[in-house]
Amino acid sequence: MKSKIVIDPKILVGKPVIAGTRIPVYLVLNLLAHGKTIQEITEDYPGFNYGNGKSSCFYYGCWRHYIARSNNS
Repeated sequence: MKSKIVIDPKILVGKPVIAGTRIPVYLVLNLLAHGKTIQEITEDYPGFNYGNGKSSCFYYGCWRHYIARSNNS
């Protein structure tokens, strides 16, 4: 299965982005946090789809879990 989130130093200085776009994960999460729906984001950003939104949330959840575990060590 191909990853929907990529980290490449040549794209936005290595920030996690939606594969095949320059849409950073933090932007998607910020839009969702401020009340946008995934449907609204798909309308505003070509190349973005529902699966990308789910992947962004999953990535963030995993990252938060990793940071929490690292801080408890």
